[in-house]
Amino acid sequence: MNKYSNICAVKTLLLFLCLATGHLLSGCASLGKGAAEAVLEKSENEDSRQCQVWGQAFTGITADLAKKQGKTKVLFVHGVGDHTPGYTTQFLEKLAKELNLNVRSEGQKNIDLNTPLFPDKDLGNLRVTHLLNEQNGQELTFYELTWSGITRQEKALLNFDTSGEYDFRRARINGMLKKFSNDTGPDPIIYLGQSRVPILAAYAQSFCWMATQDWGELPSSGKHACLGLNDSNADRIANDNYVIISHSLGSRIVMDGMQRIASLLANPEKHLGSIKQYTLSTKAIAALQSKHIPFFMLSNQLPMLQLGRELPEVAGQEASYCYPGGANYKKRMLKETEIVAFSDPNDLLSYGIPPGFSEKYIDSRLCAKITNVNINIAKVMDAFGMADLANPMQAHVGYDQDDRVIAMIARGIGNPGASPLIKQRCEFVKEVK
Repeated sequence: MNKYSNICAVKTLLLFLCLATGHLLSGCASLGKGAAEAVLEKSENEDSRQCQVWGQAFTGITADLAKKQGKTKVLFVHGVGDHTPGYTTQFLEKLAKELNLNVRSEGQKNIDLNTPLFPDKDLGNLRVTHLLNEQNGQELTFYELTWSGITRQEKALLNFDTSGEYDFRRARINGMLKKFSNDTGPDPIIYLGQSRVPILAAYAQSFCWMATQDWGELPSSGKHACLGLNDSNADRIANDNYVIISHSLGSRIVMDGMQRIASLLANPEKHLGSIKQYTLSTKAIAALQSKHIPFFMLSNQLPMLQLGRELPEVAGQEASYCYPGGANYKKRMLKETEIVAFSDPNDLLSYGIPPGFSEKYIDSRLCAKITNVNINIAKVMDAFGMADLANPMQAHVGYDQDDRVIAMIARGIGNPGASPLIKQRCEFVKEVK
């Protein structure tokens, strides 16, 4: 957000404080531009935003890039609101700079996702960019999933509410808030309905393309379906490094997506029915079972979006599935799912992951390990000693532009290779069982 937008936000919040604390409007008349700028300048000069990490040390993408075998591949999944392909451009440029990947593909590859399960349905877009460092040969392929097209048609039901016939009746600021609400509010509701399976299919297709094809083999454009994991993919799956990044509702989508893939691998007939195009070889599944995959969840929403939902098919059986010698060890999906959950305490829509959550609410076949990052994305401002405040909108949408978040994704924390910024600004506390 620019300085003018922040000043407007400060003025609005200061006015709210006057009303909330019982001050007369006449006594607050002096809280104009100058007062708002004073609060803002103080907050900008004194960046005391907190950054605390509780859980296990992790290495970030840099460690994967340094490996001699396999490719490093990153998949990004957005949250609520209408998105168009390219929404990760600013984040990707900052990440590339942090990883010293100074060359990128001239263009992107854009796959219109399709699946035999819904042959006539638009499942969104997978936009793929290739990055590399010419000096040391390190390379990264970045996959950006845009699933907004699945919910766009359903949200069109609310278009009348922001049309000229209705919108002119609202105050201007309220009209802006109404448009934002109509764009973002319906997505979690729609996701719980009939669009949930197509969205999860879009995620499964994206994961499949990431797992089975390298940059040079991906189609440049057009509508395509990835048709499963077979013996020819097994070595690639075993050697490549995967990273998943999500924002907001995306945290629920990626976990549901992985749980659905786990269920599909265990019982293909339940999800594929009579469709014969897909292949799932034993060798490829065994390669997947050897994988450790980090999930970086920005503005994590797993606890809130678990409310009212059914429990996973397999839960509370970590010892059986995740430890060698366990009765179901050979039936796991992954060796380990490393969940790093980012949440700003001033983000009204994000949550840390409490102890015991993974055992009850995450499929045991994923072998989840949790690390919580409690981080101020929005600056907390002191409003003349009356109260402190932070912009909740910035606290929700600013994760992917925060230098500390990007440095942590790139280089981790609690390891010698962590960024100096993280060593200086973030506190790490290791947790043990």
